[in-house]
Amino acid sequence: MKRFGILVNKGKPKARVVLKELVLLLEERGVEVWLEPEIAQSIERPDLSLAVDRFPDVVEIVFVLGGDGTLLGVARRFADSDIPILGFNLGNLGFLSEAEPDSLSTAVDRILSGDYYIEERLMLDAEVVRDGKVLERSVALNDVGIAKGSFSRMITGTVYMDGVYLGTYSGDGLIVSTPTGSTAYSLSCGGPIVWPGVQCILLTPICPHTLTARPMVLPADSTLEIRVSATHRDLGVTIDGQLGYRLKVDDVIRVAKSRHFTHLIKWEERDFFEVVRKKLQGEQDEGERLEGRI
Repeated sequence: MKRFGILVNKGKPKARVVLKELVLLLEERGVEVWLEPEIAQSIERPDLSLAVDRFPDVVEIVFVLGGDGTLLGVARRFADSDIPILGFNLGNLGFLSEAEPDSLSTAVDRILSGDYYIEERLMLDAEVVRDGKVLERSVALNDVGIAKGSFSRMITGTVYMDGVYLGTYSGDGLIVSTPTGSTAYSLSCGGPIVWPGVQCILLTPICPHTLTARPMVLPADSTLEIRVSATHRDLGVTIDGQLGYRLKVDDVIRVAKSRHFTHLIKWEERDFFEVVRKKLQGEQDEGERLEGRI
């Protein structure tokens, strides 16, 4: 594996410093490195410029310098390719990222020696349907959110699974998420944490106006159709919390498992439950716990 692409969230304070160090490490090891043109110019390496649209044809792996949001955007952009992605956490939570900026050399050596595995993460296809016509299409790694705007007025979502009536939910909205997205917006709304390897789709109500509305775990091969209604026009659907589309009353949001997968690079010794304990519960590792006793 000798051709790497690097994508950077240039809004992160340490991004340019980390990028320069990473490029140096890769070139010292004889690796061909490619950057998006604007970033290449910013570090005075125009010789490394390559349009991002050409990455799938040229590079064998993509390093992402940023936070979870940056990685989500990259995952959607390369959804129709099989390029493995390794995230370097320059953000806060860094739940999807596997490497840290203070261990760049170790991460590079592990990749070059093949000391990693690849997780296939389920993605969702989402469509906005109005009067029987598909107006918008997108793909999500985390979730599809259907919600009201800033005003304190409810919306109602009537949900069908494979044409069978599932239920009606009134409140702030609904989240349809993947197992990957189970630790994101869905979690903050009371949804369950789901191991990434489980093939399923989650349906989580947002602030439901009933005591009986609860999150549901549904088959991965099912198709959900959610018809929205409200007494106002402040409705919208979001993709991974990053892309947004305006909705009208009686629009239908159709969500199903995508044929695409996100391929995330993972270290063997860093299991999902350890990440949950450290990132979401603030648990220290064994060395930190022992040090704290001294």
